[in-house]
Amino acid sequence: MTFSYVVRTAVESPRAFDAYVAWLRVTHVADVCDAGASDAELVLIDVGPGEPRVVEVRYVFASREAFDAYLKNHAPRLRLDGMQELARLGLGSGHGVVFTRTTGEKVPWQRPSSPPPPL
Repeated sequence: MTFSYVVRTAVESPRAFDAYVAWLRVTHVADVCDAGASDAELVLIDVGPGEPRVVEVRYVFASREAFDAYLKNHAPRLRLDGMQELARLGLGSGHGVVFTRTTGEKVPWQRPSSPPPPL
């Protein structure tokens, strides 16, 4: 079963947010995919006026084991890259930026008129 890894980042500064999303688009997401993710999508989350802007990167790994290998072999280096990019933009964890990470197995769904896919 495929495995989901979602990183949500809230950034207070609109200028820094735009630069951070540009970096994600052209560098970081590709690096994570090269390190083991099979797919990814970036989603700009709707927020209210005056709220920090939010981006989610939703990665897919072939399995929990593939994700665990990514965590062990690549995540420390790639997370450091992210922190360095944020520092370059004048931000840091707890200072203008908040990260939330979630993980879990993806479950296939079905339309009511079709037989259920195997788990």
